[in-house]
Amino acid sequence: MPDYQKMYLTLFHAAEEAIDTLIAAQRACEELYLAEDGPEEPASPSRQEAAP
Repeated sequence: MPDYQKMYLTLFHAAEEAIDTLIAAQRACEELYLAEDGPEEPASPSRQEAAP
């Protein structure tokens, strides 16, 4: 009989590690963005600016 608890915990641990990796990458990108001189101009106008 399969050990469902072990299977669940293995999958749960892997999912937790993946989430932690994504959070670390997001934080690193935010730090890179904040380290720049300033925000760039948006590539396209916002919806409010485009409205007549």
